[in-house]
Amino acid sequence: MAFGDFVSWWLYPHLDCSDTLLGSINSQVIEINEVKDPQAWDGALLNLPANHVLQSWTWGEFKAAYGWTATRLLFTEGGQVQAAAQVLRRHLPCLPLSVMYVPKGPAMDYADLALLEIVLTHLETVARRGQAIFIKIDPDVCLVDGDEPHPVVAVLARRGWRRSAEQIQFPNTVLVDLTGNEDTILEAMKSKTRYNVRLAARRGVTVHLGSVDDLPPFYQLYNETSQRDGFLIRPYAYYQDAWGRFLEAGRARLFLAEHEGEMLAGLILFVFGKTAWYMYGASSDQKRELMPNHLLQWEAMRWARAQGCTVYDMWGAPDVLDESDPLWGVYRFKAGFGGQFTRRIGAYDYPIGRLVYWVYTVLMPRYLDLLRRRHRQATLD
Repeated sequence: MAFGDFVSWWLYPHLDCSDTLLGSINSQVIEINEVKDPQAWDGALLNLPANHVLQSWTWGEFKAAYGWTATRLLFTEGGQVQAAAQVLRRHLPCLPLSVMYVPKGPAMDYADLALLEIVLTHLETVARRGQAIFIKIDPDVCLVDGDEPHPVVAVLARRGWRRSAEQIQFPNTVLVDLTGNEDTILEAMKSKTRYNVRLAARRGVTVHLGSVDDLPPFYQLYNETSQRDGFLIRPYAYYQDAWGRFLEAGRARLFLAEHEGEMLAGLILFVFGKTAWYMYGASSDQKRELMPNHLLQWEAMRWARAQGCTVYDMWGAPDVLDESDPLWGVYRFKAGFGGQFTRRIGAYDYPIGRLVYWVYTVLMPRYLDLLRRRHRQATLD
């Protein structure tokens, strides 16, 4: 037995290598097929509830440039697509192991718990076949359904899924309803926010759509923002690839706020279906009294509404609505636009091998943290 086969056998003694899973709902067979056509994938995804831009073909192609491979699965019943899951897989160096992630998915109707059971069963099987330490999902499912915890949480717990210690995406957000007319949306804002939107316009701030040629100065602004607000960002090449791909695919727009020819703020809006996501924002330290960020958000909302979007997702909110939370200032700004604070269930992991999952998620981070602290101490000494 080869070493890699031995490791796999030891970690996964109950590995299921059966043929493609077939489930059933009301005696109808659910078929699972891999999709390799971009138009077919995005077209099916757009017709499903809980679809997300991070499940789009473009996102999978982008992540493929950074060590991930994407497998796109459609679950159909009688020829009708019921669910979709873009599974990203990353091999670990020097080991016959991998990790898997279904970003902001699967896409499906989460009120259909029978379908959910079938989708989860297949994802668990995919993870076993792929010798994964775990597979992670983080669908946009609200934490509560009415006054009770969403039943999806109970289904996940019963099947052995556990809430992940590593929340890749923000579990909470602020959602702005774009279904009304512009006056209705403005009226829903807090009075101070509405005043600042109009103030910026009166003082000569303008907002226009940018292009890929504007990405370098926008990144400079983004870097300035990261240094001011204390968050880490990646090198420009990473964002140039991500932003450029989505701009060229028509899945994103760059908005820039200027005053007398000087760029003061910008944001990148991702769009898929009826939702627009405010994922990246940047602002200068200059002329902040002109309130360019307020007008910038309003113009992005106006544009999204004109494209047929009904929801503006402001992408990120605190875990606890308290001034002590690091995101409190960001949340106050977002809440001013009249959005609804929304808690979601967050990311859940399905561990395939419990021991290796513990080593990977608990022991290894502690070890790496110890090495970092020793390195910092040695540098100081």
